[in-house]
This record gives sequence, C-alpha cells and structure tokens, in this order.
Amino acid sequence: MPDSTTINRDQDAADEGLRIGSICLASRLIVGTGKYATYAQMAQCLTASGTDCVTVAVRRERLLNAAGENILDHIDSSRFTLLPNTAGCYTADEAVRVARLGRELLRDIGNPGAEWVKLEVLGDTRTLLPDPLGTIEATARLVAEGFSVLVYCSDDPSIAKRLKDLGAASVMPAGSPIGSGQGILNANNLRICMEYLKDGDPSYPVIIDAGVGTASDVAIAMELGADGVLLNTAIAHAASPLRMARAMQAACYAGREAYRAGRIPKRLYAKASSPDEGRIAQP
Repeated sequence: MPDSTTINRDQDAADEGLRIGSICLASRLIVGTGKYATYAQMAQCLTASGTDCVTVAVRRERLLNAAGENILDHIDSSRFTLLPNTAGCYTADEAVRVARLGRELLRDIGNPGAEWVKLEVLGDTRTLLPDPLGTIEATARLVAEGFSVLVYCSDDPSIAKRLKDLGAASVMPAGSPIGSGQGILNANNLRICMEYLKDGDPSYPVIIDAGVGTASDVAIAMELGADGVLLNTAIAHAASPLRMARAMQAACYAGREAYRAGRIPKRLYAKASSPDEGRIAQP
C-alpha cells in the first residue's frame, strides 16, 4: 500500500469502477454514516474505507446529534458523493416525502448525488426487512419524479426483477437483516437475483446491502459477482472501527479481483498441483 489508508488500484479499461446512471465511482464500497461514537470517528473511517460514496439519513431529526453538530459539517461533499436514504420509513408516502427532502438538501450544497435516493421502505421494527408492496409503490413513484432509485430489497429474485423493470437505477438485495452481522445467508438466491437482473444487461449494477459483519462477508459478496457492497454497522460498531474500515476496503478489492480472475472448479477428490510427467519411478 502506498499509505495507511488507501489501496493503489491499477484499474484497467475492463473494470472502470462502479457506474450507476451518470455517476462512476472508483470504489465499489458504499459506506453509511450512522452509529459512530463521534462524527470525527466517522470522518476518519470514511477516509480509511476508500469509499467515494456515503449514505446519509435525511430525516430532519437525524441531521443533528445530541451536541447540536450537523453531520454534513463532517463530510467533505467535494470528495464524497452523498447518497440520501430513507432509513426509518415504513410507508411509501413517508419514503417519497423523505426522498424529496434529501433532493432539496443536496441541491442546496451542490452535491452530484442530489437526484439519487437509497430507498428503504421497511416492514416492521423488529426485522427491518423491506416491505415488498411499499417498496414497489415507492420505487414507481420516485422513478416517475425523475429520481435515480437505488432500492433496498429482499433476496427474492422475482421482487428484484420487478424493481428493475420499474426503472430502479440499482437493485440492492440484502445479504441478511440490517445490522445483524450475519453476512451472506442465501448465496443461491443472490446468484439468481444477479442472473435475473443482468439478463441482457450485464452492466446493470447490483449492490449487496445489509447484514455485513466483517471483511470476509464483503469478499464473499464480491466473489459472487456483486458490483458493490453497502455497509455501515460492521465498521461503526467494530471494536476498532478504523481498522475495520481499512479491512473492508481491502476485502472489497480482493473479492472483486478474485471474481474477475475466475476461481478453480470445486472437485470431490484431490488433484495434484505438480505434474506426473517426468516423475522418477520409485524402486
């Protein structure tokens, strides 16, 4: 590494980065801004993760902490593309209203992510799993209003395909429930989601969102063929958030490189790595 925070990625033309609509991100890791002990710690971890894009919950009560500090004062909007999200919304109406607030907020500061929204319409407070009907309704409404919708959904391939057909800029199936740290629970469903979403459109961006617990979860998601990973709690609540942020950057890059390299097939029996030709016969 050239320094302690950023991996030197020699990207070639075949891997220009994560493109979503008109925006191209050099890093395939998107990082949230919630749950950190302090805003200063959050800023350090965002830098250490190597991310280009950070999500911000835009409900008005979440912009200020207990000390009255504004989270946007601790995020360099000239460095990071901000992705406003509708975290904590449980109806389509509420999610659409919050998305509009986020658009106006980012327009005011001139950030290129103003037309984006990370859409969450949750079903209940215990599981924080998405409400499929509310998610479909909100996606259709926001697309009609000109938003680029990055939509959090379950790992149901049919729902994922429906959301893409509605015009979502990116479909983001969950690896496991939000903040659970369980990692990738259903790799088969995620593979099917990616197959459905990329059928005839291999460049369509599929991002695994939610449930990451540690760096190996990110690597697994990328090795499955995901175009990116979105996470928050795994860094913010780690014993050492700064170390975990660095680990997540390395895992995302390693997983992507391994996917592009192509793994060897799994075999039932051993296969010697040394050739048999020229072997000296035993007496």
